[in-house]
Amino acid sequence: MSDISYGQIIRDGFWQNNPALVQLLGLCPLLAVSGSVINGLGLGIATTLVVVMSNVTVALIRNLVRSEIRIPVFVVVIASFVTVVEMVMNAFFHDLYKILGIFIPLIVTNCAIIGRAEAFASKHTAPKALLDGLAMGLGFTLVLVTLGALREVIGHGTLLAQAHLMFGDIARDWTITLIEDYRGFLLAVLPPGAFLGLGALIALKNVVDGRRQGRASADRALRPIAAGGTAA
Repeated sequence: MSDISYGQIIRDGFWQNNPALVQLLGLCPLLAVSGSVINGLGLGIATTLVVVMSNVTVALIRNLVRSEIRIPVFVVVIASFVTVVEMVMNAFFHDLYKILGIFIPLIVTNCAIIGRAEAFASKHTAPKALLDGLAMGLGFTLVLVTLGALREVIGHGTLLAQAHLMFGDIARDWTITLIEDYRGFLLAVLPPGAFLGLGALIALKNVVDGRRQGRASADRALRPIAAGGTAA
């Protein structure tokens, strides 16, 4: 399985095999904390760091771990890196850490991370495992931020609210008010709004994929005709 290209790894992580839009993994934190851009970005970066570090570690020890105990070993590796990330967030981003709450330590249970360790990192070299973790993590983060932006705009009429929680006091004036005197839309803020927003993103991706496949099929159908016309 080591013949997969770096380009394919990137395409899989961001689009073709996106953990949130295609694999539908990690939906609990995705739906729970995606109420704003900053919340989604914070959890996305934490998840990306864990999946990158665990992927690289699993790839480095893959020939040393017996198959019978590989899953417990992978879980211990992931839990170790989650603990490190949790402690760093608690120390340097304490207010954001309190908002994200239990969903930081629950990264350990994210099926996307253990899935990449088992399905990819344990079968490929460290550089490819690193790129896979980075692509999958950033793909997950992109969905978190997009869904957070969608819910924040519809629910509050703003963007980048509470940016100072991640970027410090310099970001206190970064809040963008898109709708003045907006009274808010409660459904977007509540959990059902997260389900509806994620469903809209998945539907949009399916429409884009369907149109791309339609164009590709049309091109394949025209090639023999064009070749025949040239030969004639």
